[in-house]
Amino acid sequence: MNQRNMAASVRARLLNRARETRQDFNLILTRYALERLLYRLSISPHADQFLLKGALLFDLWFDIPHRPTRDADLLGFGSAEIPHVEVAFRDICTVELDDGIRFQPDSVHAEEIRKEANYSGVRVTLIGLLDGARCHVQVDVGFGDAVTPGPEAVDYPVMLPDMPAPKLRAYPRYTVVAEKLEALVSLGIANSRMKDYFDLWILSRYTNFDGALLCKAIHATFERRRTPLPDGVPFGLSDEFAQDRQKQTQWQAFLRKNALDELQLSEVVAGLRAFLSFPLDALQQGAAFPQTWLAGNGWMSSGEESGR
Repeated sequence: MNQRNMAASVRARLLNRARETRQDFNLILTRYALERLLYRLSISPHADQFLLKGALLFDLWFDIPHRPTRDADLLGFGSAEIPHVEVAFRDICTVELDDGIRFQPDSVHAEEIRKEANYSGVRVTLIGLLDGARCHVQVDVGFGDAVTPGPEAVDYPVMLPDMPAPKLRAYPRYTVVAEKLEALVSLGIANSRMKDYFDLWILSRYTNFDGALLCKAIHATFERRRTPLPDGVPFGLSDEFAQDRQKQTQWQAFLRKNALDELQLSEVVAGLRAFLSFPLDALQQGAAFPQTWLAGNGWMSSGEESGR
């Protein structure tokens, strides 16, 4: 099949998928473009320079509907200089494959971003062409973060079964929890990142965690980002935060934007307080925390866990 026919075939199959799943076609196109860009990264000489992080990991970890994402997040190693990052992504865009999409090296543009007080990075934008459709891709690259207990080798799920899967290194769930908790603590009432609350809620509901390892990840992230551990329960996990009118408005807007089922912010915050306050307490006291978080059941000692 020539390139033109392949592109038309891929676009038609993606349109069918959008109709079958009742998802926005533009979101499907963007998700496909991100997947194929990640595959090109995975087979390029730059593969060892980046780790996958962010919302795309939830497609890998959970077979449940998650909030749609329109960009990819990576942790970069080496130089954070904008020209260096642009060169890497232009190289990645030159990789030609029989997957219907052609990324445009000349469209690559990078600029510095600052998401939070202790976090900066580089935002890369570029364009992929798929049978006349222009797929706008955004990749946010952070630098310098701690990854505990270490990167995981993953095969990223593909949208079309005959396409090769990206083989990547990715964040462990422990570091995802630690980074989102650090943002929750450092931002306090100014936190409008409702997606972090939702992501933490999903992780706590569907994942078991080793308490000692979670404490290690939290400590490493807070230390790297120079964020002091909170005294007591952080404001972002308090009833006062959950009952704040502005926060409730932001939460409802987040649910509507992402077409998510109704879920009360107060329920989410209470659940996260049960999940995160105990390892935080242990870190504050310099104590060991040999507990296991059992998804849906809370923290258990080894004896309680074996008896279930």
